[in-house]
Amino acid sequence: MRIRYAISTMVFWGHEHPLSFEQECQFLKSLGFGIELWPNINSQSDCRYERRNWPRLAAVTKDMLVSMRSRDDHPTLKQWSEQVECAKLLNANIVTDLQSLGITDGKEHGPSLTRQRQEFVAEVVKLTEQNNVKVCIENGHLQAIKQVGKKFDSVWYCLDTGSANLDGKHSFKQYVDELAPRVAHLHLTDNYGQTDDHGPPGLPGGISRENWDYLLNALSKYDNDVVGSFEMCPSMPTVMVRQASEFLFDVLKWPNQPQKQADADLTYSPI
Repeated sequence: MRIRYAISTMVFWGHEHPLSFEQECQFLKSLGFGIELWPNINSQSDCRYERRNWPRLAAVTKDMLVSMRSRDDHPTLKQWSEQVECAKLLNANIVTDLQSLGITDGKEHGPSLTRQRQEFVAEVVKLTEQNNVKVCIENGHLQAIKQVGKKFDSVWYCLDTGSANLDGKHSFKQYVDELAPRVAHLHLTDNYGQTDDHGPPGLPGGISRENWDYLLNALSKYDNDVVGSFEMCPSMPTVMVRQASEFLFDVLKWPNQPQKQADADLTYSPI
């Protein structure tokens, strides 16, 4: 396994606004992290991946590791094409869920998926293959994810540690065992097993050290390029990045810790 790290823009929710993107990227870059983009600023509808925004995205994220959270507004095939082209421009993975692929998270999982929905997924996968963009499906309904992966060899998985800690039907270790061979993306987050709190990894009473170690050991068995994205809701970004980093790298001893730039003296303070 080769792993690099990013911070989801979720960490800036409540602080970000249309003019803050440059500062957010500079802050994360100064700490040695890449960025996982959400398609829009929290509570706003304007999509970052629309073509008119590409020059700004490319300029601000230059020399950064970038991944993209898919549009979650039931994107059409035309909108999928646009965000795939954006991902190609930024050299980014796309992380998606079943709903953004047109698959309802309910009774229509598995063999009951309609032919129309399968054809839509096939068109999305074709777009990603043509543009050499890696698409990663985030864990939700485990068997439905596995079915999509079985049908499409180029599809990868995103293992969300918070969601894996909440599933009443499958254990955390079952998620790891099922998905690890094709994991290319991680959402590194923590909770107390009740709701998806999106806390920083290492919450006292959260995901056990045993499970964190099990995850790293399982991933290390495979020769995958992995993006580990810290997906955390605010408190302040500086606090969350520090707490998550201390737990993952100082306590758990995960490899390839991002290095703070030697000449960086930047504090994130929203404009």
